[in-house]
Amino acid sequence: MSRKKKIVENVVLTGIADRGKAVGRDAEGIVYFVPDAVPGDIVNILRLKKKRGVYQGSVTEFVEYSKDRIEPKCQHFGVCGGCKWQNLDYPKQLEHKTQTVHDAMRRIAKIDTSIISPIIGSSKIFEYRNKIEYSFSNKRWLTREEIDQGDAIKQSPAAGFHRAGAFEKVVDIEQCHLQENTTNRIRNFFKALCYKEQWDFYDAKARTGFIRSMFLRNSPEGKWMINVVFKHKNEGAYKVALDALIEEFPEISSLYYMINDKQNDSVFDLEAQHYHGEKYLEISLGHITYKIGPKSFFQTNSSQAKVLFDQIKNLANLKGTENVYDLYAGIGSIGFYLANQAKQIVGIEEIPEAIQDAKLNAAENGIENTIFYAGDVKNILTNEFAQKHGKPDLVITDPPRAGMHKDLVYMLLRLESPRIIYVSCNPATQARDLQLLNEKYVVEKMQPVDMFPHTHHIENIALLSLRHE
Repeated sequence: MSRKKKIVENVVLTGIADRGKAVGRDAEGIVYFVPDAVPGDIVNILRLKKKRGVYQGSVTEFVEYSKDRIEPKCQHFGVCGGCKWQNLDYPKQLEHKTQTVHDAMRRIAKIDTSIISPIIGSSKIFEYRNKIEYSFSNKRWLTREEIDQGDAIKQSPAAGFHRAGAFEKVVDIEQCHLQENTTNRIRNFFKALCYKEQWDFYDAKARTGFIRSMFLRNSPEGKWMINVVFKHKNEGAYKVALDALIEEFPEISSLYYMINDKQNDSVFDLEAQHYHGEKYLEISLGHITYKIGPKSFFQTNSSQAKVLFDQIKNLANLKGTENVYDLYAGIGSIGFYLANQAKQIVGIEEIPEAIQDAKLNAAENGIENTIFYAGDVKNILTNEFAQKHGKPDLVITDPPRAGMHKDLVYMLLRLESPRIIYVSCNPATQARDLQLLNEKYVVEKMQPVDMFPHTHHIENIALLSLRHE
């Protein structure tokens, strides 16, 4: 016998939770994670299954709307899933992101949160991204309103974003406000060209079709790098497609394509074929100019990346004599920013292509005091490695969302660098690692930086110092 689903009334939503959901409690103090609502809303919800000790809920009725709600700018808001908080006033977004950091550090890291500085918000809350990926599907995502109409619905291809929680579904996008408007002109032109040429969009289930995805990067100077991903080789067709982009958009300074016949959409193991223009897109942050390749990892909010790097530089407080280890270095972006104030930067990065980009960028910027190694950080950073390159005076670590591997944390404890700067895009895993490092380190300062307005994501910098016995 199935258990009857329960409606819970008057749940007061007070903050943000995992993956952009709102969090709140009912009258009995039971915690719920609720999508499609904002802090300050009072809602009736359908209680769903319990995950990791917390109930999931679905709004059945808004009893009272939050006073912090605003009208979202995007016509696709609530459907595409990219911007979870566009209907929440930006200062309130910052307030709740700050609370997320405080909660993680207090509950998980067990540290005094008075060391956390006020969050630095983004100067641009729209058109701030320098990279976007669009996916192409032979069947667009249908909204609940369309389905509820009950009439025959005309299915059509889609060019846009994957629907959150349904990776095979793509929401057709007319205008996205996260990247400068040229992104919309290019996507819509390419979509119309595909219709005209009768090229099939990708079917994720059947693994058929010709057009899969498109990556667009842009620089503050108005140059664009485009990478078009096709399902299979068809030289005549992809030449028509790429030549049309070149003719229509003179701002495209670099054009690549890839062939992806795999089941997954990852491109890091694919060869990028250079078709037109320059091989790199240049983005300058402060005194460093970075050459970005089609597979390079780089901060996607250029203006806020400089803010982030300046904060790291201030916390590092280098005097010119320090040996700095840069872990999860990417293309060396943070290390290069500090190189003119350090004796040596030793970078480790898992992706070999990123190390190639790092060496290129070192040469282009005339930086001669950097060394880079490709491989898993936990395997590369050993006692022998430290003996070869000297004990670090400062370690900078910027791991992915999953945080640092325990073996690396224990290695850092053995290494006993006087200082560590831990940059994280996930305060929860950062707090977990800080709790482990607490054996020998004290967290002195912490600086949250908002890189992604309208999302739950937040960057957080922590400065740790070795405890003195």
